[in-house]
Amino acid sequence: MSRGANLVKKIGGKFLPFADAATTELPLSRLLRLSLFQISVGLAMVLLNATLNRVMIVELGISATIVAILVALPLLFAPLRALIGHKSDNHRSILGWKRVPYIWAGTMLQFAGLAIMPFALLVMTGDGDSGPLAGEIFGAVAFLMVGAGVAITQTAGLALANDLAPVDTRPRVVSLLYTMLLVGMLISSVVLGRILTDFTETQLVGVIQGTAVITLVLNVIALWKQEERVIGGTTSTAEEDQAFAARWSDFTAAPRTRRLLTAVALGAAGFGMQDILLEPYGGQVLGLSVGRTTALTALSSMGTLIGLSVAAQALAQGRDSARLAACGALIGIVAFALVVFSAPLHSVALLSLGATGIGLGNGLFAVCTLTAAMALGEEGGSGLALGVWGAVQATAAGLGILLSGAIRDGVGAMAMAGQLGPGLVDPATGYSIVWHIEIFLLFGSVIALGPLARRAQDASNRARFGLTEFPT
Repeated sequence: MSRGANLVKKIGGKFLPFADAATTELPLSRLLRLSLFQISVGLAMVLLNATLNRVMIVELGISATIVAILVALPLLFAPLRALIGHKSDNHRSILGWKRVPYIWAGTMLQFAGLAIMPFALLVMTGDGDSGPLAGEIFGAVAFLMVGAGVAITQTAGLALANDLAPVDTRPRVVSLLYTMLLVGMLISSVVLGRILTDFTETQLVGVIQGTAVITLVLNVIALWKQEERVIGGTTSTAEEDQAFAARWSDFTAAPRTRRLLTAVALGAAGFGMQDILLEPYGGQVLGLSVGRTTALTALSSMGTLIGLSVAAQALAQGRDSARLAACGALIGIVAFALVVFSAPLHSVALLSLGATGIGLGNGLFAVCTLTAAMALGEEGGSGLALGVWGAVQATAAGLGILLSGAIRDGVGAMAMAGQLGPGLVDPATGYSIVWHIEIFLLFGSVIALGPLARRAQDASNRARFGLTEFPT
């Protein structure tokens, strides 16, 4: 019997690296319950950044420029994550909680945004009496509310997990939480694709509002009796806010840091521009159903998970983070080339392989650039480095998404009108221009990383990185 128990322990430690994150203070059942907020975040991310993109552009006939603006709104809120975390560190409500008020506020913002979103989308098609403008306004409000809710909930939720976990288990706890985020994205991609295989407007309303209810239920279960109440306490002060601003300025002033952040911005835009276009591309150019295009997001998520695993092992062995990040960008370049060739060859296999490669390169690039940023910010604190990295990454990705829709619409309209020549009268032309711009941006990121990769780094600058400090 003891041999069997020992075997199970060995298997668990090898294949479930977060299984030993549980402690007496934070048992596994409580930890898994807390991680449910990551499942709800993953569900919202897939719905906004993947499923609805294709539905709005292909099934509802909404302009890709409008869709890009809507999807970019939540991402542009993300730079405030560092400030949200800073505020929640010093906040104490009259009920005695620090993190719970922020998580609850984020949850209610998600719920309210998802509740009004489907009706705004239907009005946006122009079939209603009020015209599409009202739908566009309320759609923008809905997307912004959901994005703000996701940012607040996830930032405060990760901080709560950090508070509850003993110091020696915090890396494994955060690893579990981000693994659950990817699991939530994978499951959501498959389930949403299955439900919307035979698309109807009634199903669309049911899916989005069902997501709102599931988000509320999961987050309430995750929060139940997690944080202890401490009546009284401190609140954030003006001096603390000024110190935060000063540390931010000092960190971003170094030339090496600016070069790294330039690489992060170029890479984030390069990988992010495809977010709203990959599924519509599969539907409009290759004729794939909603279910099959949603599977592309699942493949991309799987690739990201593989990229995280590869980065964890390589960085643990002391590999140079800047060099590995450049490898991730190069993988992305090859992946986008596969996506480009999938249209003339009409190959779903090439598109699927390209989607997986995009996720793989993005995961490797994101983890390794964050590790390099944390190494640069060791003196000022890795939390500050995480905030700066997240602000640059999210802003660049949001702007990239915003531009991608406008480029696809503008170039696509010119191509279909014959203004670019008879050889480019093809619905794939507008998409192809975006894929080529992403390849160009990733090449720029590799160039920016070059001098950083050539410099020898001390062992102290090669911090181990699993999924521990990796933000969304």
